[in-house]
Formats: sequence, structure tokens, C-alpha cells
Amino acid sequence: MFLDKLKGQLNGPQPLFLGEESAFRSAVLIPLVNVHDEWHVLFEVRAFTMRKQPGDISFPGGKIDATDASPLAAALRETHEELGVDPETIEVLGKLSPFVLSPSFVVYPFIGIVEESQLHTYNNDEVEEVFMVPVKWLLEHEPYIHYVPVEPKPSADFPYEKIANGENYQWRTSQMEEWFFEYGNYTIWGLTARLLKHFVEKLK
Repeated sequence: MFLDKLKGQLNGPQPLFLGEESAFRSAVLIPLVNVHDEWHVLFEVRAFTMRKQPGDISFPGGKIDATDASPLAAALRETHEELGVDPETIEVLGKLSPFVLSPSFVVYPFIGIVEESQLHTYNNDEVEEVFMVPVKWLLEHEPYIHYVPVEPKPSADFPYEKIANGENYQWRTSQMEEWFFEYGNYTIWGLTARLLKHFVEKLK
């Protein structure tokens, strides 16, 4: 009885990773736009009045709300709110693997075609400007990388007395990869660059 129940649980639907249900979950759309018979990837420059990451380059997207039927629904809703694009006009081509930045933050990326005729306005409260990069350019130009050291810093009330070696415990340090694409006057980096790099690798 116990094993049957366990097998049923193990073979049933499971979260992508432990903690997914409680993580900050967001979804983005990587928009493809055909301009004069050439495919481009569309980017946003976040409004300089935004509280978080003003001026950064991003894809349309954001937090998955409780009212969103799925991560894809969230990505399409955010694209509509930020760029004014009717979700019914977006042809969704597929998705990339979710990007787990940490156990408390995951991003679900989707690829979709946006009609150029839909790009006539955008939400100035969230978007400073939009620009496009030819897919051909992305295939021909390699990004470069910098490494950011990441070192755990326990809080003052951390219970060192509960663990072996106490305050002399050797915490594991790591390095965070930060990729950069330079296109004209635009620097694409951070999460957007990580997703873009993965997308370009798929194309190659």
C-alpha cells in the first residue's frame, strides 16, 4: 500500500524544482518581428521612472499573477500591457527551458511572432523605447562574459552552534556569469542576455 501510493506520487505531476510553488515566478516573450523580409528580435528599454532596473534592456514580461491561466498567458498579458500588442495576433512558436536563477526566482521564456503593424504604441510608464536587432546579426556576433563572485553572508543570528565547525564553517562560493551583447549604442546584459544567448544557441 505504501509503495503503491509512493509510486503514484512519484509518477504524477511534479514541480520543475523544489520550491517552485513558492518562488517568484515570471514569464517573458521573446518577440520575433519580420521587417522587410528579415527577422528581428524586439527589445524594450525599461522606463527611467521604473522603481526596479530603470533603463535596463528587457523582453516584454513580468510576474505571473494568480489570475493568469499559465506562464504563457502571463507573458502574453504583459506583452499587451507593455507594448499594446493584441495577444490574439501573436503566433506562439514554442518555449525555452525555464531559467532558474535561484530557488526563489524562475523565469519561463516563450518565443512568438509579433506583427510589425501591431507595434504602433507602448506603455510609457513602463517602456522608454523599443528597438530591434536582426537575427542575422545575432548569429554573426558573439557575446562576451564577465564573472561576478558570489559569497554567502549569514545573518548575525545564524545558529553556528548547530553546525559542524561553527563560525569556521567553509561556505561554498561561486561565480555568476554575466553575458553582454553590444549592438550599436545598446548594451544587452543580465537576465535578458542569458535568455538571448540560449535562444541564439537554439538557432545555431
